[in-house]
Amino acid sequence: MVTTTPPATDQNRSRRASSAVRPGDRIFSGLSKGSGITLLVIMAAIAVFLTYRAVLAISDDSANFFTTFEWNPAGDPPVFGIAVLAFGTIVSSVIAMAIAVPVAIGIALFISHYAPRKLAKPLAYVVDLLAAVPSIIYGLWGAIFLVPYLDGLNQWLDQYLGWTYIFDKSADGVARNMFTVGILLAIMILPIITNVTREVFLQAPKMHEEAALALGATRWEVIRMAVLPFGRSGIISASMLGLGRALGETMAVAVVLSPSFALSLHLLDPGGGTFAQNIAAKFNEADAYGRDALIASGLVLFVITLLVNGAARMIIARRKEYSGANA
Repeated sequence: MVTTTPPATDQNRSRRASSAVRPGDRIFSGLSKGSGITLLVIMAAIAVFLTYRAVLAISDDSANFFTTFEWNPAGDPPVFGIAVLAFGTIVSSVIAMAIAVPVAIGIALFISHYAPRKLAKPLAYVVDLLAAVPSIIYGLWGAIFLVPYLDGLNQWLDQYLGWTYIFDKSADGVARNMFTVGILLAIMILPIITNVTREVFLQAPKMHEEAALALGATRWEVIRMAVLPFGRSGIISASMLGLGRALGETMAVAVVLSPSFALSLHLLDPGGGTFAQNIAAKFNEADAYGRDALIASGLVLFVITLLVNGAARMIIARRKEYSGANA
């Protein structure tokens, strides 16, 4: 009698595949999932802690938390607001992005498509080193070197662009202002944006570039028609990462800025403040309620940073069709 074996079903194949999984793969998969869950738990714990302490402070605040131009948690009644801090944080970050993003794109294009290999590798290595420099080093350099040398630039801007109001220098003092902070932040986030943008440009499909060259396009036309459209989402994502650091920078801003809790559109006047700088400057001298107030302002910065990073992830997810372009 001839016996026949039943054909393998999908269920049998899945069982065989699951039984063939090595123990090391299971352990690695479990560790990966556990690490992801641990990260989510930590983020949730931070959010719960910040929210709880912020509610304690805001419930006793005698003024509007979002519109008050004063910070005095130790007063009677206590008053503190984030309007000035939000303004300073956003303005300094916008200045930094306006300066750093175009320069970073130019450096990334030079390293990836213009510079010879003997020059591109050392230059890329230098950019990587700049991204690893601690922020306090940038702050000390900015206070000792950048601030004195920006006095001339501030006077020039006041003389020729003072009619714009934002560059009208109405108060005397050294260049410890939001404009200087924006330039310093631009220098700090420049390596981050450059590194990510460079890697995106290097992943541009070579066949597209060669096809454009075969059709008679110049090098700039190849970059404009093949490289930049491919790297658009990468540029935006890199800019979001740089913006995240600019929003949360602490020590460099604290060393350079001459803080004052006054809201002014004159960017060349000394004074201003950011969330991180205000927390670092006033945490040691604050009482229990004052620390709750600082934590409340930190919660706002935490939410802004999450929104920035979430926007970057959404942009990356929308461009998944380019993941296999070089295959």
